[in-house]
Amino acid sequence: MGSFCNTPSSFHSYIPNTVLRQRIIELAEQIDVDYAGRPVRMFCVLNGAMHFFCTLTQHITKAIVVEDSMRVSSYGSGFQSTGNVNIMTHPNCSVANEDIIIVEDIIDSGHTMSALLQYFQAMNPHSIKVCSLLDKPCRREVLNLDIDYCGFTVDDKFIVGYGLDVDRMYRNLPYIGYIP
Repeated sequence: MGSFCNTPSSFHSYIPNTVLRQRIIELAEQIDVDYAGRPVRMFCVLNGAMHFFCTLTQHITKAIVVEDSMRVSSYGSGFQSTGNVNIMTHPNCSVANEDIIIVEDIIDSGHTMSALLQYFQAMNPHSIKVCSLLDKPCRREVLNLDIDYCGFTVDDKFIVGYGLDVDRMYRNLPYIGYIP
């Protein structure tokens, strides 16, 4: 693996697991209200949103969830987005006339989400909504990006845990931490 040497004990806790899980349950309840009794195709942006997506969809009980995923890359192995968005896997189905929710771990510059929104809009869905566990607006480069379901707004820190990583490490942490 990379040369990154921080260990989980050197991370600072930012959002503890109990607070994290409670907010995810609240987001699931909001989605249930908006889609009660209706199908909604939810796209997990892999790999980062995987933990969030699983917890979120387990708590959606009134909407009819159709689970799907996509692999998108913009970070490579560094601490900052490259700005180049690469959609590595595409849906195996049409989303025309469907309600879809793109589920992301964190939105910072906005380039990845902007690219995904353009990608899906070209497929003529009935509606597109964005659900992100974390929002880092202080790093936003793409303006007018709406997040319909947002877990937490975070400061300009390098966040790890609960799916967020450094060079594919530390996704498994059960809390959100940051590297000082």
